[in-house]
Amino acid sequence: MSGGWSTGLLDCFSDCSVCCLGFWCPCVVAGRVAEIVSKGQTSCFWHGCLYAAINYYTNLAWCITCGYRTQLRGQYMLEEKPCNDCCVHFFCNSCALCQEYRELQNRGFDVASGWKGNASQNRGVVTAPALQGGMNRQSDHK
Repeated sequence: MSGGWSTGLLDCFSDCSVCCLGFWCPCVVAGRVAEIVSKGQTSCFWHGCLYAAINYYTNLAWCITCGYRTQLRGQYMLEEKPCNDCCVHFFCNSCALCQEYRELQNRGFDVASGWKGNASQNRGVVTAPALQGGMNRQSDHK
């Protein structure tokens, strides 16, 4: 069973700051989304640089961003809508990145803080419980 996205693909005006960032600096949005979706396995900085370089030289950066959309959909059981992930990124890359960014925000992430920033504040991030300081045994002996 799949659920719906919290915002539509073309709902850019619901958050103009994300829309502007996605239009003028899609490499930043791509990096931030990739870091959160990969749970810190992908660096925002390096993914953003990779996106910018691929887009500058080949205009094929959508090829790497559609994979993170697929991952995001899998994590939250989202519909593959309005068409498959690669087509969405090919035809509307900036809009797709912005929708993914908004989805993460609406699920409680501060996307700009990155994975570590969210983990330290426990914002929608599942982390392992803190370990207690060893085994303690209380004794009745004084």
